[in-house]
Amino acid sequence: MARTRVSFDSAGIEIAAHLYTSDRPAAGRRPALVVGHPGTGVKEQTSGTYAQLMAERGFVTLAFDAAYQGESGGLPRGLEDPAQRVEDFKAAVSYLTTRDEVDPDRIGLLGICASGGYSLAATGGDHRVKAVATVCTAEPARQFRYGADGSQDPAVFQILLDAAAQARTRAARGEDPGVMTMFPETAEQAGTLGGEHGVEGWEYYCGPRRHHERSAKYLAWDSIDRMASSDVFRAVPLIGPRPMLQIIGERAVTAWMALKAHQAATGPKELHRIPGASHVDLYDKREYIDPAVDKLTDHFTTHLDK
Repeated sequence: MARTRVSFDSAGIEIAAHLYTSDRPAAGRRPALVVGHPGTGVKEQTSGTYAQLMAERGFVTLAFDAAYQGESGGLPRGLEDPAQRVEDFKAAVSYLTTRDEVDPDRIGLLGICASGGYSLAATGGDHRVKAVATVCTAEPARQFRYGADGSQDPAVFQILLDAAAQARTRAARGEDPGVMTMFPETAEQAGTLGGEHGVEGWEYYCGPRRHHERSAKYLAWDSIDRMASSDVFRAVPLIGPRPMLQIIGERAVTAWMALKAHQAATGPKELHRIPGASHVDLYDKREYIDPAVDKLTDHFTTHLDK
């Protein structure tokens, strides 16, 4: 398996990516997958893990950093722009169609966490995508509005919108708008705020579990009001008749978002649960990742086959 650094354009922003290819001989052009990372993540973390494992199964895979994040371009840094995130997936598909080793008629999308939601929206609007799958589907706008488990007091998001508005005013006056910090200082504080899910997220992004120096520890305040009017699940009914697979952890508090997407789908659809897994377990624990990859391989092999 080989990994190559590549880049491509997404609405005028240079996107940094890793292209993974199998060492196994192929009779012709291969099917390909675009793999998107969780919110605040980078291509060297879980999306890279899945991209590598799927490349070992014979797919050409492309793991990229979202615009404004990681090694990709774009200002302000740390911006989470739902429309741009969807465009990044479409631009990645465009890039894959230019690769000699890729069959342009056999391209699929694989989104993890936040990229799960974005990949569904991109599939709905791009008929070049023949199949889509997600792992730990999350829809960032819903998560900010309602919390990871869907039970957050609506007043919390109103407070965030107040802060975002004040940041825009500071920027207009030439002042530093500041940023929204995504993680507290300790795992204990993360647990107080978000329970087990909060602790696992802190351990993954801030602790030794899978910390990476380029993963975002903050968001630009503009991200919040952009999410206020965003609903990437609106495009889910457009996916049919193309197939949609969602893989979630049996214990994931975020599973309600995958269920929302599943209910909206009009074509072939499957919601597959990994026994014993939480949301974050599917980021880096091979006892849960391996059965997920087996399921993903079956899905894409079946639906990207001519």
